[in-house]
Amino acid sequence: MKKNILLGITGSIAAYKAADIANTLTKEGNSVHVIMTKAGMQFITPLTMQTLTKNKVHTDQFVCDVPSEVEHIALAQKADLLLVAPASANFIAKAAAGIADDMLTTVLLAVRDIPILIAPAMNTAMYENPVTQRNIRTLTELGFRFIEPREAMLACGVTGRGALAETDVILAKVRESLGE
Repeated sequence: MKKNILLGITGSIAAYKAADIANTLTKEGNSVHVIMTKAGMQFITPLTMQTLTKNKVHTDQFVCDVPSEVEHIALAQKADLLLVAPASANFIAKAAAGIADDMLTTVLLAVRDIPILIAPAMNTAMYENPVTQRNIRTLTELGFRFIEPREAMLACGVTGRGALAETDVILAKVRESLGE
């Protein structure tokens, strides 16, 4: 049985890899609903994600296409899994603090009883920062599952840990979390 998957995309150069993730999950028969932050839209366009998923891309918590439903609640209630890939340090910090100031963080607070997978992607110094590590521990304690970043040459030219996990690793974790 194919699933309803929410894919959050935040501000990271690795956002282009979300297109491949969405495309693969869609081709496997899943319904993928993309939620992009403003920063995420600086790296990849909503049109790209809409074309690949054949679903509306959600970018604004105050835009509602169906007046009879509260969009962030409806998305959360229909979801079988929430994946945030890439997840920036900013998103992880907001999630750990329970801040809901955009569509993605609002939906995050509304999901219940589904797997939440977070795939960080950021500069090594940002990833290893004690505050980021504390936020990751906090979310882990709350049941969020992290897909560890890999070590690679980062966009800033530094080699270190912080590169988004390989697409096949992320897809395997999604399938595993859905019991496939």
